[in-house]
Amino acid sequence: MLDALFRTHRFLVENQNHPIERLLMKEIDWDQTLIGIKGSRGVGKTSFLLSYVKKFHQNDRSCLYINLNNFYFTQRTLADFCDEFHKKGGRTLIIDQVYKYPEWSHELSEIHEALPNLKIVFSGSTVMRLKEENPDLAGKVDVYNLRGFSLREFINLETGNNFKAHNLDEILNDHQRIAKIVTSELRPLAYFHDYLHHGFYPFYLDKGSYSETLLKTMNLMLEIDVTFLQQIELKYLPKLRTLLYLLASNAPSSPNVSQLSAQINTSRATVMNYIKYLKDARIFNFLYPVSADYPKKPDKIYLHNTNLAYAIDRDFSDQQALCETFLYNMLHAQHKVNSGTRGNQFLINKELDFKVETSMKHIEEEAGLIYAVDMIERGKNQVIPLWLFGFLY
Repeated sequence: MLDALFRTHRFLVENQNHPIERLLMKEIDWDQTLIGIKGSRGVGKTSFLLSYVKKFHQNDRSCLYINLNNFYFTQRTLADFCDEFHKKGGRTLIIDQVYKYPEWSHELSEIHEALPNLKIVFSGSTVMRLKEENPDLAGKVDVYNLRGFSLREFINLETGNNFKAHNLDEILNDHQRIAKIVTSELRPLAYFHDYLHHGFYPFYLDKGSYSETLLKTMNLMLEIDVTFLQQIELKYLPKLRTLLYLLASNAPSSPNVSQLSAQINTSRATVMNYIKYLKDARIFNFLYPVSADYPKKPDKIYLHNTNLAYAIDRDFSDQQALCETFLYNMLHAQHKVNSGTRGNQFLINKELDFKVETSMKHIEEEAGLIYAVDMIERGKNQVIPLWLFGFLY
């Protein structure tokens, strides 16, 4: 069976042709021996794992990619397989869809202790709390998050450019110079609104209808990442679907939990649990004031990314909502995002107030306030083009 798995491994690696290297590839400490890659459904975890193999272990029989969807692992324990693989020269095992295997965290912990020279890299859903809910792995696993494409990655894919990422301090303090470099090569706004519509998930590169694929992905998020992993009975799936639609149709907004509980005919506590599950699946983001957090009701609920808005409503046209959702999504990867003060949208890292505008029409610059503005290529002072925050990763 090991030879059959290697044949599948070679076929997948040889046919892996991801057009760009994800920034996360450089951020991971690959010297660690137990690495977890989390990410929401559709962001390209399998492609990322195969890209790692192709970059570091191509034509190397000491490395093997396996998918625990394989029925072979209904009859063979992962621990026994790893022992055989290691004895036959295996040194790096790439495990996809680890959650399909029962007691996966306990067994991985035992393998890690029994075979300290075997590096294991595995993928998991964002719903899986790899450290918090799996004490077997606490202190043993290094966990990283793979996100969907940033605007920078999308532009690089579309144009063949190789623009680099910039941290928040660089964008805040040097945005004019950075914008000048980018705009000397292309018109970023020509790509920005395409990105808002269909640029976050890597499957936009595939043939077929992006919207239909995203709808299927969202349904799988509900059926597997929420219902299956949270052990919710399938009979409650229609309530989750209705709740998702009600929240998405009004996002960004403050949820009326009592009204939602009446609309889906369940308790307030259950509504809050369901909303939390949808957040963990990366369908929504919560916005809280600095002093609050879950299980309190959030100030606002945002869709996780703008592509989801168009999947639910193909004629979506609320530009203010799109701009706010985009900025939240780009910032929260590496920064703490809270409700803004003085009526502004966001407070970043408990100190930076951000105001989001769709144009320059109503801007009167105010000291201590950062403006993220759509429909401008370059800014000045504290007025920064909104698109430029898509270069944070």
